[in-house]
Amino acid sequence: MAQHIQTGAAGEQVAAQYLEQKGYIILTRNYRYKKAEVDIIARKENQLVFVEVKTRQKQNFGYPEESVTAKKESLFLQAAEEYIFQTNWLHDIRFDIISIIISADTYHIHHIEDAFH
Repeated sequence: MAQHIQTGAAGEQVAAQYLEQKGYIILTRNYRYKKAEVDIIARKENQLVFVEVKTRQKQNFGYPEESVTAKKESLFLQAAEEYIFQTNWLHDIRFDIISIIISADTYHIHHIEDAFH
C-alpha cells in the first residue's frame, strides 16, 4: 500500500477516535457517491456532521486543511446531499474538517467546525 494511503487511513482512524472521545457517534466511514467521498459521517445529538479528514506527516507543504479545494468541497457537498436524501435526515447538519499532522508517535489535531456550507 502506498505511503500516502497508509497516512490517510491512519489519520481517519485518529479522527474517528477523537470524535468518539468528544461524544460523537460514528455512523459511517468512507461514504461514496459517484466521484465523491465523505471520510466520516457522525452524529452528535440532533446534528449530522460530515467530516473531511486531511492528514500529513510533515508540514512542509502547508497545513493539511489548505488542500481542500473548491472542487473537493463541491464533491463533498454532493455526497452529503445524497446521504441526507438516502437517510431522510430532517435535523441540523454541519461540515467539518479535521486536520492531522503525524510525526513520530505523536499527532496534532485541528478540528475546524463549520468549515464550509
